[in-house]
Amino acid sequence: MSFIEVNGSKLELNEEGFLIDPRNWDQAVAEHLAASEEGLETLSDEHWAVINFIRDHYLQTNLAPMVRSICKTTGLQLRRIYELFPSGPAKGACKIAGLPKPDGCV
Repeated sequence: MSFIEVNGSKLELNEEGFLIDPRNWDQAVAEHLAASEEGLETLSDEHWAVINFIRDHYLQTNLAPMVRSICKTTGLQLRRIYELFPSGPAKGACKIAGLPKPDGCV
């Protein structure tokens, strides 16, 4: 396990950089994870559309959404989502959104 410090709070990550407790997530945590874990220095409105949808879906269902649902809801093509999150919507976007690693994610 490793830790990050964001705004004076020490947050635990698993061995792959996913936040252990999704309740500790906020925008500052997302920006920190984007930079430190995914190499994204800034998050655009498109990033936030994906992140917010993934997070809202998780809070309602306790599951990460299917990629098709992300595309349909955000209006972004799959290619664009991979441009925004080079490690993919499951690994990269879910990590930044503070979710646990989705089942089936390699």
